[in-house]
Amino acid sequence: MSTAIHQFDGIDTALLQKYSRPGPRYTSYPTAPVFTADFGADDYLGEIRATNDEGALPPLSLYHHIPFCDTLCYFCGCNMMVTRDRAKINSYVQYVKKEMELLRPLIREDRIVTQLAWGGGTPTYLHPEEIRDLALRTRELFPFADDVEAGVEIDPRDMTRDHLVALKEGGFNRVSMGVQDFNPRVQQAVNRIQPEDMTREVLDWARELGFMSINLDLIYGLPFQTVETFQETLERIIAIDPDRIAVFNYAHVPWMKKHMSLIRAEDLPTPEEKLRITVRTIEMLNAAGYVYVGMDHFAKPDNELAVAQRNGTLYRNFQGYTTHAGADLYGFGITSIGQFARMYAQNAKTLPEYYAALDAGRVSTHVGYRLSDDDVLRRDVIMTLMCDFALDKRAVEKTYGIVFDEYFADVPERLQELVDDGLVTITPDAITVNGMGILVIRNVAMAFDAYLPAQREKQIFSRTV
Repeated sequence: MSTAIHQFDGIDTALLQKYSRPGPRYTSYPTAPVFTADFGADDYLGEIRATNDEGALPPLSLYHHIPFCDTLCYFCGCNMMVTRDRAKINSYVQYVKKEMELLRPLIREDRIVTQLAWGGGTPTYLHPEEIRDLALRTRELFPFADDVEAGVEIDPRDMTRDHLVALKEGGFNRVSMGVQDFNPRVQQAVNRIQPEDMTREVLDWARELGFMSINLDLIYGLPFQTVETFQETLERIIAIDPDRIAVFNYAHVPWMKKHMSLIRAEDLPTPEEKLRITVRTIEMLNAAGYVYVGMDHFAKPDNELAVAQRNGTLYRNFQGYTTHAGADLYGFGITSIGQFARMYAQNAKTLPEYYAALDAGRVSTHVGYRLSDDDVLRRDVIMTLMCDFALDKRAVEKTYGIVFDEYFADVPERLQELVDDGLVTITPDAITVNGMGILVIRNVAMAFDAYLPAQREKQIFSRTV
């Protein structure tokens, strides 16, 4: 089914308000709160060995977490740290290389890297020579596909053209930049001063150097934002003409991220205003020709994500939406997460723990999870809905040897409200998300989440709209 936003006849703000509830983003299933310290380093190494036996193996996806930033953005929900200590940063790069060198002998040599991502923090807070050093060592250790999807998060503040040259030399072909909002009052309130001309200069460099895809991130729900001010930002973003746009809903959770208390709650837009911003955003990006890929993501119709969605080959993992399904994900650096077919493993959260493990010649697995048969089935169902907005019951039955309506006997009741509102259709053969239902796809996926009832009261999830 086509999922282009322009097929909507209109957007019912009241209906979106009804379904604006806390829920997971489903970059994984089970979600990270289910991970446990009972899964440790020996378990991770055992999974690596077991998934590198003889036979056909999936390709590789590599993720490097660069946690450092120059300044603190008050809205940030990432695992990051502010430092000006360049020796500390360079030392970290050496330890990430050390971690790769520790694991590389356990990974079969003929496995090809089809996806690479650097996230943060701020990967471009590394000096160009540090970028070259880490990128070169990665390519020395692992074979890369010619059409590898290699993306990196960049920050234009204090960034030079040589940073992008170093990334290009390192094989990166996609960049993603956080903009959040161009309004000076909003930028001041969240401690991220990033003028439009600075943003445009760096994007001009990226285009000149031949980066294949440019994504810009925006956030709505920040202090002092209104429909009118955010519309001005959107107009300027559309004029910049990125290939992709992500528009995230700010989750104000100072009880989880203490620095968010630096944002005054009374300065935040009301839930009603946030919904109006959501509707205006969809309308404007629709009119500008962007396709709604899923969740908060929009892409030009000829962008690979939009094409993959139309072809039914879109996939979702910890890097978000991707065209590379089925790869084993190896995470390097603190807090990084590895993901195999039946396993998640997350590294230590602090530098001392991470360094101590590597100095002892072992991985720094902090928490993890081994999936049951039920987890694998539910993950497949949830990710299919998140990517395709439709589910073929017969296909699920054939793959997993179940009777769908018996196995998921409680799902129709959980979806009934969405069915009554015309957002979901359930037939003997399929579950289909209709019209505005794709805007509340997280609510649809939640009906299949076996762990959610126990997590509802913990205030750990952002709102679905």
